[in-house]
Amino acid sequence: MRLFAAINFGPDVHARLLALQSELRAKSQRGNFTVPENVHLTLVFLGECNEKQTTDAKAAMDALSFEAFAVEIDRIGCFERDDGNIWWVGVRESRPLLTLQRELTDKLTFKGFALQRRKYNPHITLGRKVEGNIAGWEIEPFNETAASIELMKSERVHGKLMYTAIHRKVARLI
Repeated sequence: MRLFAAINFGPDVHARLLALQSELRAKSQRGNFTVPENVHLTLVFLGECNEKQTTDAKAAMDALSFEAFAVEIDRIGCFERDDGNIWWVGVRESRPLLTLQRELTDKLTFKGFALQRRKYNPHITLGRKVEGNIAGWEIEPFNETAASIELMKSERVHGKLMYTAIHRKVARLI
């Protein structure tokens, strides 16, 4: 199964993200927009995993120790592509977020996962292959308290891409 580790959002922040996506959709001519249930912040993409790797990924998450922290959403932008841009909402790089992502990556690598080692660019994808004469716009920053991370399974169900949490690691209490 295809797996990734992510931070999911509560209802208030989720609604704000979907409002930004609606604004993007209204400004575009076309695009492949993220299904509302699938909006998340990826920490690490694992790819196709067998049963042992899934167990190892859960163990790596369980070995983490982190305190809840703020995830600040502060901008909107895009990665330019020839076949349509990838539009996203940017997450401010904070020490707790970057430390968590690095420690999870290190623990997964120690477990034998071959992960991409490019610089982590925290963002929430709103749409892919988005076309139109769209200029980025200012947004009012908002945040979510990340009190857990989840191991997510990605699968197609009746032709629809669905993400399902299969394991959760909760932040320690302070």
